Amino acid sequence: MDQPPTKSRTFARAVAITSLGFLVVQLDVSIVNVALARIGAALATDLSSLQWTVDGYTLAFAALLLSAGALGDRIGARRVFLYGMAVFTAASFGCGLARGPAVLIAARVVQGVGAAMLMPCSLALLSFASGGRGDLKAKGIAIWTAAGGVALAAGPVLGGIMVEHLGWQSIFFINIPIGMAAIVLARAYLEETPVKTEKAPFDLWGQLLAVAAPLLLTAAIIEGGAGGWASPFMLFGLPAAACALIAFIVVERRHRAPLLPMSLFAEPGFSVANFIGLVFNFTTYGMIFALSFYFQQTLHYSPSLTGLAFAPFLGVIIVSNVVSGPVIAANGVRLPLLCGLGIGAVGFLLLVPIDADTTYAGLVWRLVLLLGGTSFAVPAMTTAVLSSAPHSMAGAASGALNTIRQSAGAIGVAVFGSLMSIGIVPGMRVSFALSAALLALALAATLVYLPRIRKQPPA
Repeated sequence: MDQPPTKSRTFARAVAITSLGFLVVQLDVSIVNVALARIGAALATDLSSLQWTVDGYTLAFAALLLSAGALGDRIGARRVFLYGMAVFTAASFGCGLARGPAVLIAARVVQGVGAAMLMPCSLALLSFASGGRGDLKAKGIAIWTAAGGVALAAGPVLGGIMVEHLGWQSIFFINIPIGMAAIVLARAYLEETPVKTEKAPFDLWGQLLAVAAPLLLTAAIIEGGAGGWASPFMLFGLPAAACALIAFIVVERRHRAPLLPMSLFAEPGFSVANFIGLVFNFTTYGMIFALSFYFQQTLHYSPSLTGLAFAPFLGVIIVSNVVSGPVIAANGVRLPLLCGLGIGAVGFLLLVPIDADTTYAGLVWRLVLLLGGTSFAVPAMTTAVLSSAPHSMAGAASGALNTIRQSAGAIGVAVFGSLMSIGIVPGMRVSFALSAALLALALAATLVYLPRIRKQPPA
């Protein structure tokens, strides 16, 4: 039976509004990269502070996603979504007013808090609006991921033009009208999700360790890259991060109401999809950060020209994400995952030989191939996570996925930036070879642990 017109309109509105929330979150991941050179000059800051400008946002985002997802399950995803958009919008205003690196980094951290409240709740709202229809949810997720992918790719384009003509502060002020519009639309059209009647105790130690583990690891890599690989940050930060991660797993296994239920990882689809998400964000965020410096400092592009250099990737990401939805509905998640991971690994391998003399034409087709492959796999990855978790744990499942992805993105920026301390081009070559190896590993995990085609459940 066809979906009733009223229900179809309701779902379409939910997809549009939740996609707007994802768009603004992803936009601020990448739009800052093109502005870093100008921010560094204006605020007289070094490379490590610029890395923190990116990672302060990403780490706060990642560290609080689990709590935000659980909070959405507890008091309603719509309510948390609205609060998150308000915090994000206010913090964006603070970023634009910053007159020093410390203030800017602090405002970026608050932005990350708002983003953490938005991300898992937007997915939970979308999942609830689908009414349990797997095919409808797959199409909605494809549009949602397309919006985030477009924002991630459009960030450098839009940011480059705005930085050159309106100043670096404008890349933060643009969030204000978007955020206000999203709040108005969400209040008018989104339905509240069911809430848990049992109020379980808050997992305080789990939350503290969820902050500590990625923070210690990222700090060790960033400061180690600035001070040398034998610096105290590397020698003590890495073991401390490993201990925090182990302690987090132990706490989550024992807590009555954990932020991240370890039982979710017993499902192979959930575990593999989260590993793929880790690899995608590690490589993509690191690549965008590195290419922004490569275009401006090696090829000597202006900020606007650097932004335009990213423009061809917009169409690739849109088409790949949208095409992926029907493929998932017809064939399950395994096929698009295998295709996307394989193409992405080849794309990174083709990037390894680039140097200062590589032409833009010689670079762009490799990036189009790479991003086309990975974008094709992202909706399947997200669908695999949501389909592997009970409906009552949709917030926790999406929070887990995005915590892992955003933590990996922050670490990717730290690793790529630290490797660039040996030189932009040599560092990029090592980073791209590492990325190809990680995608190949994710491909092998998909082949081994997802041996069967898993179609979406019927309506």
